[in-house]
Amino acid sequence: MNNNLVSIITPLYNGERFVGQTIESVLAQTYTDWEMIIINDGSKDNSLAVAESYAAKDPRIKVFSQPNGGSAAARNNGIRRAAGRYLALLDADDLWEPAFLEMQLALMHEKKCQLVYGAHKRIDENNHEILKPFFPPAHITYRNLLSTCSITCLTALYDTVPYGKFYLNENFRSLRDDYVYWLEIMRHCHEAYGNPAIVGSYRMSSNGVTFPQYKVYREAEKLSVPVSLYYLASWAWHGFIKYRK
Repeated sequence: MNNNLVSIITPLYNGERFVGQTIESVLAQTYTDWEMIIINDGSKDNSLAVAESYAAKDPRIKVFSQPNGGSAAARNNGIRRAAGRYLALLDADDLWEPAFLEMQLALMHEKKCQLVYGAHKRIDENNHEILKPFFPPAHITYRNLLSTCSITCLTALYDTVPYGKFYLNENFRSLRDDYVYWLEIMRHCHEAYGNPAIVGSYRMSSNGVTFPQYKVYREAEKLSVPVSLYYLASWAWHGFIKYRK
C-alpha cells in the first residue's frame, strides 16, 4: 500500500457525455499523488473510448471493463485494484474543485479521523447550478447517518488505516449502494467530519429512493419494522429540507 496515494474509483456506464469533464477535474487537482481507476460497467455508448483516450496520455488513469453489474459491482472491482491508502468514490458525471484532495486530506489530518466529506454545488446536465449549495453538518455519527445522509459520494475520502478496505453491498446494485457503504464504515470509525468549503459539484438526477431507503434499514442494517419506519420518516423530512429551493 502506498501511504500517500489516493485511489479514485469511478464506475462508468453510458457516461460519454460527462466522463471527460470528470477526468479533467481530477487532472486539475493540486494534490497529484493519485490513481484513477475507471471501471467500464458494460457501457453501450462511446464511454470506453473516451476514458481510454485519457488513460493513453496519463499512466495514473487506468481503465478496466466488466459486464454490466451495477455501480456497486463496478466500485468493488475498482476497490480491489486500488493501491492507495486513501479511497475516493467519484461518479462519472460529478466534478471536483481543483483543491478537493488537498483540502480533504488536510481536514482528515486535522481531525485525526478516517472519513471526511464536504459541501458541494448541485448542477444540471448543462453544468448550470440548481438549488442552493448543500452544506453538511460539521460532524456526524452513525445514528445521524441513519436519519439523513450528509455524505454525498463525490465529497468523501476514506483512510483505509486502521480498518482496511470495505466493499459495497452488490444486492443494491446502483441504488443506495454508496449509502450502505458509508454506514458500514461508520459502524467501525463511529464519526466523520465535514468540510464547510465547497469541494465539488454533484449532478442531480431524479431517481426515487423511498423503497431502496427502507430496504437499507431492513436488509442492510437489520433494524426492526418500527425503527425502520421511524428513520424513513426522518429521512423523508430531512430530504424535504435538503432539496427545497
